[in-house]
Amino acid sequence: MNSPLFQHQPDEWFEGRRVTVMGLGQFGGGLGVVQWLHSLGARVLIADLSSEEKLRSSLAPLAAAIADGSITLRLGEHQLIDFQQTDLVVANAAVPCPWENRFLNVARAAGVPVTSEICLSVQRLRTNRVVAITGSAGKSTTTAMTVCALRASGREVRFGGNIGGSLLNPLGSLAISDRGWTVLELSSAQLWWLSKASGFKGWSPTIGVLTNIAPNHVDWHGSVAHYIESKAQIRREQSADDIFISSFGVEGNATAIRIASESSAGAWWNDAWESDAPSADSISLSIPGEHQRRNARIALAITLACAKLDGEPACIDLAHTALSTFQGLEHRLQSVGTIQGIRCFNDSKATTPEATQLAIASFEDISRIHLIVGGSDKKIDLSSIRDLAPRLAGLYAIGATEEMLAPAPPALRCGTLTNAIDSAFSRAKPGDILLLSPACASYGQYTNFEERGKQFVQLVLARQMLNHC
Repeated sequence: MNSPLFQHQPDEWFEGRRVTVMGLGQFGGGLGVVQWLHSLGARVLIADLSSEEKLRSSLAPLAAAIADGSITLRLGEHQLIDFQQTDLVVANAAVPCPWENRFLNVARAAGVPVTSEICLSVQRLRTNRVVAITGSAGKSTTTAMTVCALRASGREVRFGGNIGGSLLNPLGSLAISDRGWTVLELSSAQLWWLSKASGFKGWSPTIGVLTNIAPNHVDWHGSVAHYIESKAQIRREQSADDIFISSFGVEGNATAIRIASESSAGAWWNDAWESDAPSADSISLSIPGEHQRRNARIALAITLACAKLDGEPACIDLAHTALSTFQGLEHRLQSVGTIQGIRCFNDSKATTPEATQLAIASFEDISRIHLIVGGSDKKIDLSSIRDLAPRLAGLYAIGATEEMLAPAPPALRCGTLTNAIDSAFSRAKPGDILLLSPACASYGQYTNFEERGKQFVQLVLARQMLNHC
Protein backbone atom coordinates (compact mmCIF):
# COMPACT_ATOMS: atom_id res chain seq x y z
CA MET A 1 0.00 0.00 0.00
CA ASN A 2 1.57 3.31 -1.07
CA SER A 3 1.27 6.27 1.27
CA PRO A 4 0.09 9.71 0.16
CA LEU A 5 2.99 11.51 -1.53
CA PHE A 6 4.78 13.77 0.94
CA GLN A 7 5.65 16.87 -1.05
CA HIS A 8 8.76 18.91 -0.36
CA GLN A 9 7.45 21.24 2.31
CA PRO A 10 9.35 24.36 3.44
CA ASP A 11 10.78 24.23 6.95
CA GLU A 12 8.02 26.57 8.15
CA TRP A 13 5.44 23.85 7.42
CA PHE A 14 6.61 21.77 10.38
CA GLU A 15 5.87 24.34 13.09
CA GLY A 16 3.07 23.03 15.28
CA ARG A 17 2.67 19.85 13.20
CA ARG A 18 2.32 16.47 14.89
CA VAL A 19 5.06 14.12 13.74
CA THR A 20 5.49 10.50 14.82
CA VAL A 21 9.07 9.26 14.52
CA MET A 22 8.97 5.47 14.30
CA GLY A 23 12.22 4.02 15.62
CA LEU A 24 14.67 6.34 17.34
CA GLY A 25 17.43 3.78 16.93
CA GLN A 26 21.03 4.05 18.03
CA PHE A 27 22.93 5.01 14.85
CA GLY A 28 22.20 8.74 15.00
CA GLY A 29 19.78 9.11 12.09
CA GLY A 30 16.71 8.93 14.30
CA LEU A 31 18.18 11.30 16.84
CA GLY A 32 19.17 13.74 14.11
CA VAL A 33 15.72 13.92 12.56
CA VAL A 34 14.05 14.29 15.99
CA GLN A 35 16.36 17.19 16.89
CA TRP A 36 15.74 18.80 13.51
CA LEU A 37 11.97 18.46 13.75
CA HIS A 38 11.99 19.80 17.31
CA SER A 39 14.08 22.82 16.25
CA LEU A 40 11.42 23.63 13.63
CA GLY A 41 8.67 23.62 16.25
CA ALA A 42 7.12 20.25 15.42
CA ARG A 43 5.29 18.31 18.14
CA VAL A 44 7.32 15.10 18.05
CA LEU A 45 6.27 11.72 19.40
CA ILE A 46 8.97 9.04 19.46
CA ALA A 47 7.53 5.54 19.03
CA ASP A 48 10.05 2.76 19.59
CA LEU A 49 9.68 -0.89 20.59
CA SER A 50 12.88 -0.72 22.62
CA SER A 51 12.90 0.20 26.30
CA GLU A 52 14.01 3.52 27.73
CA GLU A 53 17.05 1.81 29.21
CA LYS A 54 18.14 0.42 25.84
CA LEU A 55 17.71 3.83 24.20
CA ARG A 56 19.39 5.72 27.02
CA SER A 57 22.29 7.10 24.95
CA SER A 58 20.00 8.26 22.13
CA LEU A 59 17.52 9.86 24.53
CA ALA A 60 20.14 11.71 26.60
CA PRO A 61 20.50 14.69 24.21
CA LEU A 62 16.69 15.07 24.21
CA ALA A 63 16.31 15.16 28.00
CA ALA A 64 15.32 18.85 28.28
CA ALA A 65 12.71 18.62 25.51
CA ILE A 66 11.28 15.42 27.00
CA ALA A 67 11.11 17.07 30.42
CA ASP A 68 9.20 20.12 29.13
CA GLY A 69 6.81 17.93 27.13
CA SER A 70 7.73 19.22 23.65
CA ILE A 71 8.91 15.69 22.80
CA THR A 72 6.83 12.75 24.03
CA LEU A 73 7.73 9.07 24.22
CA ARG A 74 5.92 5.82 23.48
CA LEU A 75 8.47 3.14 24.27
CA GLY A 76 8.23 -0.63 24.44
CA GLU A 77 5.13 -0.71 22.23
CA HIS A 78 3.36 0.86 19.26
CA GLN A 79 -0.20 2.18 19.40
CA LEU A 80 -2.35 2.61 16.31
CA ILE A 81 -3.55 6.06 17.36
CA ASP A 82 0.00 7.43 17.13
CA PHE A 83 0.03 6.60 13.43
CA GLN A 84 -3.55 7.66 12.66
CA GLN A 85 -3.82 10.98 14.49
CA THR A 86 -0.69 12.71 13.27
CA ASP A 87 0.37 14.90 10.35
CA LEU A 88 3.43 12.92 9.31
CA VAL A 89 5.20 9.64 10.11
CA VAL A 90 8.98 9.46 9.78
CA ALA A 91 10.01 5.80 9.78
CA ASN A 92 13.50 4.63 10.65
CA ALA A 93 15.12 2.94 7.66
CA ALA A 94 15.87 -0.08 9.86
CA VAL A 95 12.16 -0.98 10.12
CA PRO A 96 11.97 -4.16 7.97
CA CYS A 97 9.50 -4.62 5.11
CA PRO A 98 7.93 -1.17 5.64
CA TRP A 99 5.51 -1.76 2.74
CA GLU A 100 3.72 -4.37 4.85
CA ASN A 101 4.26 -2.99 8.34
CA ARG A 102 0.93 -2.91 10.16
CA PHE A 103 1.39 0.50 11.76
CA LEU A 104 2.76 2.22 8.67
CA ASN A 105 -0.15 0.82 6.67
CA VAL A 106 -2.59 2.18 9.24
CA ALA A 107 -1.03 5.61 8.71
CA ARG A 108 -1.31 5.27 4.93
CA ALA A 109 -4.94 4.18 5.19
CA ALA A 110 -5.66 7.27 7.31
CA GLY A 111 -4.14 9.50 4.63
CA VAL A 112 -1.02 10.27 6.68
CA PRO A 113 2.17 10.63 4.60
CA VAL A 114 5.01 8.26 5.55
CA THR A 115 8.60 9.24 4.86
CA SER A 116 12.11 8.72 6.26
CA GLU A 117 15.11 10.74 7.39
CA ILE A 118 17.01 10.19 4.15
CA CYS A 119 14.07 11.50 2.09
CA LEU A 120 13.83 14.65 4.21
CA SER A 121 17.59 15.13 3.83
CA VAL A 122 17.64 14.66 0.06
CA GLN A 123 14.79 17.14 -0.35
CA ARG A 124 17.06 19.77 1.20
CA LEU A 125 20.23 19.06 -0.76
CA ARG A 126 21.52 20.75 -3.87
CA THR A 127 20.67 17.59 -5.75
CA ASN A 128 22.87 18.42 -8.73
CA ARG A 129 25.99 18.12 -6.55
CA VAL A 130 25.55 14.77 -4.79
CA VAL A 131 27.71 11.64 -4.93
CA ALA A 132 25.91 8.56 -3.59
CA ILE A 133 27.70 5.26 -3.00
CA THR A 134 26.11 1.88 -2.41
CA GLY A 135 27.15 -1.77 -2.52
CA SER A 136 27.05 -4.97 -0.52
CA ALA A 137 30.62 -4.43 0.74
CA GLY A 138 33.09 -1.59 0.75
CA LYS A 139 30.66 1.33 0.60
CA SER A 140 31.70 2.87 3.93
CA THR A 141 35.42 2.72 3.16
CA THR A 142 34.83 3.98 -0.39
CA THR A 143 32.77 6.86 1.00
CA ALA A 144 35.54 7.79 3.45
CA MET A 145 38.18 7.49 0.73
CA THR A 146 36.08 9.69 -1.57
CA VAL A 147 35.79 12.40 1.07
CA CYS A 148 39.56 12.18 1.62
CA ALA A 149 40.34 12.40 -2.12
CA LEU A 150 37.91 15.24 -2.84
CA ARG A 151 39.16 17.35 0.05
CA ALA A 152 42.76 16.77 -1.01
CA SER A 153 41.83 17.94 -4.51
CA GLY A 154 40.62 21.23 -3.05
CA ARG A 155 36.88 20.63 -2.91
CA GLU A 156 34.49 21.42 -0.08
CA VAL A 157 32.79 18.21 1.04
CA ARG A 158 30.26 17.03 3.60
CA PHE A 159 29.13 13.45 4.05
CA GLY A 160 26.26 11.52 5.59
CA GLY A 161 23.75 8.75 5.09
CA ASN A 162 24.39 5.21 6.22
CA ILE A 163 27.90 6.06 7.39
CA GLY A 164 26.28 7.50 10.52
CA GLY A 165 24.51 10.54 11.90
CA SER A 166 22.19 12.79 9.92
CA LEU A 167 22.64 15.68 7.52
CA LEU A 168 19.63 17.27 9.19
CA ASN A 169 21.28 19.32 11.90
CA PRO A 170 19.54 20.89 14.93
CA LEU A 171 19.43 24.29 13.21
CA GLY A 172 17.36 22.90 10.38
CA SER A 173 20.04 23.94 7.88
CA LEU A 174 22.12 22.07 5.34
CA ALA A 175 24.35 25.03 4.52
CA ILE A 176 27.20 24.42 2.08
CA SER A 177 28.69 26.59 -0.62
CA ASP A 178 27.31 26.42 -4.14
CA ARG A 179 30.50 24.65 -5.25
CA GLY A 180 30.52 22.08 -2.47
CA TRP A 181 29.79 18.37 -2.89
CA THR A 182 27.74 16.06 -0.69
CA VAL A 183 28.85 12.42 -0.44
CA LEU A 184 26.25 9.92 0.77
CA GLU A 185 26.65 6.29 1.70
CA LEU A 186 23.28 4.68 0.99
CA SER A 187 22.04 1.30 2.19
CA SER A 188 19.56 -0.81 0.25
CA ALA A 189 16.86 0.19 2.76
CA GLN A 190 17.56 3.90 2.29
CA LEU A 191 17.47 3.43 -1.48
CA TRP A 192 14.06 1.76 -1.22
CA TRP A 193 12.78 4.79 0.69
CA LEU A 194 14.12 7.03 -2.10
CA SER A 195 12.19 5.02 -4.71
CA LYS A 196 8.68 5.62 -5.98
CA ALA A 197 7.61 2.36 -4.32
CA SER A 198 7.84 4.07 -0.91
CA GLY A 199 5.60 6.95 -1.96
CA PHE A 200 8.56 9.27 -2.58
CA LYS A 201 8.91 11.03 -5.93
CA GLY A 202 11.95 8.90 -6.80
CA TRP A 203 15.55 10.12 -6.58
CA SER A 204 19.00 9.20 -7.87
CA PRO A 205 22.23 11.18 -7.44
CA THR A 206 24.27 13.23 -9.89
CA ILE A 207 27.09 10.73 -9.50
CA GLY A 208 25.90 7.22 -8.57
CA VAL A 209 28.37 4.56 -7.49
CA LEU A 210 28.07 0.79 -7.03
CA THR A 211 30.96 -1.07 -5.39
CA ASN A 212 29.54 -4.60 -5.78
CA ILE A 213 26.46 -6.76 -5.22
CA ALA A 214 25.97 -9.96 -3.24
CA PRO A 215 22.93 -11.42 -1.46
CA ASN A 216 22.31 -9.49 1.75
CA HIS A 217 19.60 -8.20 4.08
CA VAL A 218 17.01 -10.74 2.98
CA ASP A 219 15.57 -10.39 6.50
CA TRP A 220 14.71 -6.74 5.66
CA HIS A 221 13.75 -7.09 2.00
CA GLY A 222 12.07 -10.49 1.99
CA SER A 223 14.02 -11.67 -1.06
CA VAL A 224 17.35 -11.25 -2.82
CA ALA A 225 15.54 -9.89 -5.89
CA HIS A 226 13.94 -7.09 -3.86
CA TYR A 227 17.33 -6.25 -2.34
CA ILE A 228 18.94 -5.92 -5.78
CA GLU A 229 16.04 -3.91 -7.21
CA SER A 230 16.34 -1.51 -4.27
CA LYS A 231 20.05 -1.11 -5.02
CA ALA A 232 19.12 -0.23 -8.61
CA GLN A 233 17.59 3.02 -7.35
CA ILE A 234 21.12 4.44 -7.28
CA ARG A 235 20.78 4.71 -11.09
CA ARG A 236 17.07 4.43 -11.85
CA GLU A 237 16.26 8.18 -11.87
CA GLN A 238 19.55 9.42 -13.30
CA SER A 239 19.42 11.71 -16.32
CA ALA A 240 21.57 11.43 -19.43
CA ASP A 241 23.88 14.11 -17.98
CA ASP A 242 24.46 12.22 -14.72
CA ILE A 243 27.36 9.82 -14.16
CA PHE A 244 27.30 6.20 -12.98
CA ILE A 245 30.51 4.55 -11.76
CA SER A 246 30.99 0.82 -11.18
CA SER A 247 33.35 -1.96 -12.09
CA PHE A 248 31.04 -4.71 -10.84
CA GLY A 249 30.23 -5.89 -14.36
CA VAL A 250 33.95 -6.37 -15.03
CA GLU A 251 35.39 -7.31 -11.63
CA GLY A 252 32.44 -9.06 -10.00
CA ASN A 253 32.66 -12.84 -9.80
CA ALA A 254 30.47 -14.87 -12.13
CA THR A 255 28.21 -16.19 -9.36
CA ALA A 256 27.49 -12.73 -7.97
CA ILE A 257 26.75 -11.35 -11.45
CA ARG A 258 24.43 -14.28 -12.23
CA ILE A 259 22.47 -13.82 -9.00
CA ALA A 260 22.27 -10.06 -9.48
CA SER A 261 21.13 -10.46 -13.08
CA GLU A 262 18.14 -12.56 -12.00
CA SER A 263 16.47 -9.43 -10.64
CA SER A 264 13.77 -7.88 -12.83
CA ALA A 265 15.86 -4.70 -12.77
CA GLY A 266 18.23 -6.35 -15.25
CA ALA A 267 21.95 -5.70 -15.56
CA TRP A 268 21.57 -2.03 -14.62
CA TRP A 269 25.23 -1.78 -13.53
CA ASN A 270 26.52 -2.13 -17.10
CA ASP A 271 27.59 0.77 -19.35
CA ALA A 272 29.26 2.60 -16.48
CA TRP A 273 31.28 5.78 -17.05
CA GLU A 274 34.86 5.10 -18.10
CA SER A 275 37.34 7.31 -16.27
CA ASP A 276 41.08 7.79 -16.49
CA ALA A 277 41.59 6.78 -12.87
CA PRO A 278 44.79 4.80 -12.19
CA SER A 279 44.52 1.02 -12.21
CA ALA A 280 44.05 -0.63 -8.83
CA ASP A 281 47.48 -2.29 -9.11
CA SER A 282 49.22 1.08 -9.31
CA ILE A 283 47.67 2.43 -6.10
CA SER A 284 49.78 2.12 -2.97
CA LEU A 285 47.93 2.12 0.36
CA SER A 286 48.86 1.77 4.00
CA ILE A 287 45.93 -0.60 4.63
CA PRO A 288 46.00 -4.20 3.33
CA GLY A 289 43.90 -5.80 0.64
CA GLU A 290 43.35 -5.79 -3.11
CA HIS A 291 39.73 -4.77 -2.44
CA GLN A 292 40.99 -1.61 -0.73
CA ARG A 293 42.90 -0.66 -3.88
CA ARG A 294 39.70 -1.17 -5.88
CA ASN A 295 37.88 1.10 -3.41
CA ALA A 296 40.62 3.71 -3.83
CA ARG A 297 40.34 3.52 -7.61
CA ILE A 298 36.61 4.23 -7.34
CA ALA A 299 37.36 7.22 -5.09
CA LEU A 300 39.78 8.59 -7.69
CA ALA A 301 37.22 8.00 -10.45
CA ILE A 302 34.68 9.98 -8.42
CA THR A 303 37.23 12.79 -8.02
CA LEU A 304 37.66 12.88 -11.80
CA ALA A 305 33.87 12.86 -12.29
CA CYS A 306 33.40 15.79 -9.91
CA ALA A 307 36.13 17.70 -11.74
CA LYS A 308 34.43 16.97 -15.07
CA LEU A 309 31.12 18.35 -13.82
CA ASP A 310 32.88 21.31 -12.16
CA GLY A 311 34.82 22.12 -15.29
CA GLU A 312 37.92 22.40 -13.11
CA PRO A 313 41.23 20.51 -12.74
CA ALA A 314 40.92 17.24 -10.83
CA CYS A 315 44.27 17.61 -8.98
CA ILE A 316 44.38 13.81 -9.09
CA ASP A 317 48.00 13.66 -7.88
CA LEU A 318 47.02 15.37 -4.62
CA ALA A 319 44.09 12.99 -4.22
CA HIS A 320 46.33 10.00 -4.93
CA THR A 321 48.87 11.14 -2.31
CA ALA A 322 46.14 11.61 0.29
CA LEU A 323 44.80 8.11 -0.31
CA SER A 324 48.27 6.59 0.05
CA THR A 325 48.23 7.59 3.73
CA PHE A 326 44.56 6.76 4.36
CA GLN A 327 44.38 4.77 7.60
CA GLY A 328 41.02 3.10 7.09
CA LEU A 329 37.89 3.19 9.22
CA GLU A 330 37.25 1.80 12.65
CA HIS A 331 35.80 -1.73 12.47
CA ARG A 332 36.88 -2.14 8.81
CA LEU A 333 39.97 -4.33 8.89
CA GLN A 334 41.26 -2.12 11.71
CA SER A 335 44.65 -3.13 13.06
CA VAL A 336 44.39 -3.55 16.82
CA GLY A 337 48.04 -4.45 17.34
CA THR A 338 50.28 -7.46 17.85
CA ILE A 339 49.64 -9.35 21.09
CA GLN A 340 51.75 -12.34 22.07
CA GLY A 341 53.15 -12.30 18.55
CA ILE A 342 49.64 -12.52 17.04
CA ARG A 343 48.43 -9.75 14.71
CA CYS A 344 44.84 -8.79 15.58
CA PHE A 345 42.31 -7.15 13.26
CA ASN A 346 38.82 -5.82 13.94
CA ASP A 347 36.60 -6.18 10.86
CA SER A 348 33.27 -6.10 12.70
CA LYS A 349 31.63 -4.16 9.85
CA ALA A 350 31.92 -7.28 7.66
CA THR A 351 28.31 -8.49 7.92
CA THR A 352 28.19 -10.59 4.73
CA PRO A 353 30.16 -13.64 3.58
CA GLU A 354 31.54 -11.62 0.66
CA ALA A 355 32.91 -8.93 2.99
CA THR A 356 34.55 -11.60 5.15
CA GLN A 357 36.10 -13.25 2.09
CA LEU A 358 37.55 -9.89 1.05
CA ALA A 359 39.10 -9.50 4.50
CA ILE A 360 40.62 -12.99 4.36
CA ALA A 361 42.02 -12.28 0.90
CA SER A 362 43.91 -9.31 2.33
CA PHE A 363 46.41 -11.71 3.94
CA GLU A 364 48.87 -13.93 2.13
CA ASP A 365 48.45 -17.19 4.06
CA ILE A 366 44.93 -18.31 4.97
CA SER A 367 46.39 -21.17 7.05
CA ARG A 368 47.66 -18.62 9.59
CA ILE A 369 44.26 -16.97 10.13
CA HIS A 370 42.14 -17.57 13.24
CA LEU A 371 38.72 -16.34 12.12
CA ILE A 372 35.88 -15.33 14.45
CA VAL A 373 32.49 -15.40 12.70
CA GLY A 374 28.80 -15.47 13.51
CA GLY A 375 25.97 -13.32 14.81
CA SER A 376 22.33 -12.89 13.90
CA ASP A 377 20.68 -14.76 11.04
CA LYS A 378 19.99 -12.55 8.01
CA LYS A 379 18.68 -15.54 6.02
CA ILE A 380 21.65 -15.63 3.64
CA ASP A 381 23.86 -18.55 2.65
CA LEU A 382 26.85 -18.89 5.00
CA SER A 383 28.23 -22.09 3.50
CA SER A 384 31.15 -20.32 1.78
CA ILE A 385 32.46 -19.26 5.20
CA ARG A 386 31.64 -22.57 6.88
CA ASP A 387 33.61 -24.44 4.22
CA LEU A 388 36.76 -22.44 4.93
CA ALA A 389 37.31 -24.18 8.27
CA PRO A 390 39.78 -26.87 7.04
CA ARG A 391 41.96 -24.23 5.38
CA LEU A 392 42.09 -21.83 8.32
CA ALA A 393 44.21 -22.04 11.44
CA GLY A 394 40.89 -21.93 13.27
CA LEU A 395 37.25 -20.98 12.80
CA TYR A 396 35.42 -19.85 15.94
CA ALA A 397 31.65 -19.37 15.66
CA ILE A 398 29.47 -17.22 17.92
CA GLY A 399 25.87 -16.04 18.13
CA ALA A 400 22.68 -17.38 16.61
CA THR A 401 24.44 -18.69 13.49
CA GLU A 402 27.15 -20.68 15.26
CA GLU A 403 25.59 -24.07 14.41
CA MET A 404 25.42 -23.14 10.71
CA LEU A 405 29.03 -21.98 10.69
CA ALA A 406 30.47 -24.71 12.89
CA PRO A 407 28.42 -27.89 12.36
CA ALA A 408 31.44 -30.07 13.19
CA PRO A 409 35.20 -29.91 13.90
CA PRO A 410 37.63 -28.45 13.04
CA ALA A 411 35.36 -25.42 13.49
CA LEU A 412 34.51 -24.57 17.10
CA ARG A 413 31.27 -23.31 18.60
CA CYS A 414 32.19 -20.70 21.18
CA GLY A 415 28.92 -18.94 21.92
CA THR A 416 30.42 -15.60 22.91
CA LEU A 417 33.15 -13.33 21.65
CA THR A 418 35.04 -13.72 24.92
CA ASN A 419 35.13 -17.50 24.55
CA ALA A 420 36.15 -17.24 20.90
CA ILE A 421 39.09 -14.95 21.70
CA ASP A 422 40.20 -17.20 24.56
CA SER A 423 40.05 -20.28 22.32
CA ALA A 424 41.93 -18.55 19.51
CA PHE A 425 44.76 -17.34 21.74
CA SER A 426 45.09 -20.79 23.32
CA ARG A 427 45.77 -22.28 19.87
CA ALA A 428 47.53 -19.47 17.98
CA LYS A 429 51.27 -19.27 17.38
CA PRO A 430 53.47 -16.20 16.91
CA GLY A 431 53.04 -14.91 13.38
CA ASP A 432 49.38 -15.97 13.21
CA ILE A 433 46.48 -13.59 12.60
CA LEU A 434 43.37 -13.15 14.75
CA LEU A 435 40.58 -11.74 12.59
CA LEU A 436 37.10 -10.75 13.71
CA SER A 437 35.16 -10.67 10.43
CA PRO A 438 31.75 -12.07 11.37
CA ALA A 439 29.90 -12.38 8.01
CA CYS A 440 26.75 -11.73 10.06
CA ALA A 441 24.96 -8.82 11.68
CA SER A 442 25.43 -8.23 15.40
CA TYR A 443 21.81 -8.13 16.61
CA GLY A 444 20.97 -10.38 19.51
CA GLN A 445 24.31 -10.19 21.28
CA TYR A 446 25.12 -6.56 20.47
CA THR A 447 23.30 -3.35 19.67
CA ASN A 448 25.30 -2.84 16.48
CA PHE A 449 28.56 -3.78 14.77
CA GLU A 450 30.37 -0.90 16.52
CA GLU A 451 29.61 -2.32 19.95
CA ARG A 452 30.80 -5.76 18.82
CA GLY A 453 34.01 -4.34 17.39
CA LYS A 454 34.73 -2.24 20.46
CA GLN A 455 34.35 -5.26 22.72
CA PHE A 456 36.76 -7.19 20.51
CA VAL A 457 39.32 -4.39 20.78
CA GLN A 458 38.86 -4.16 24.55
CA LEU A 459 39.25 -7.90 25.05
CA VAL A 460 42.33 -8.10 22.85
CA LEU A 461 44.02 -5.07 24.43
CA ALA A 462 43.21 -6.43 27.89
CA ARG A 463 45.42 -9.42 27.04
CA GLN A 464 48.20 -7.04 26.10
CA MET A 465 47.92 -5.30 29.46
CA LEU A 466 48.03 -8.63 31.30
CA ASN A 467 51.23 -9.52 29.48
CA HIS A 468 52.82 -6.32 30.77
CA CYS A 469 51.85 -6.96 34.39
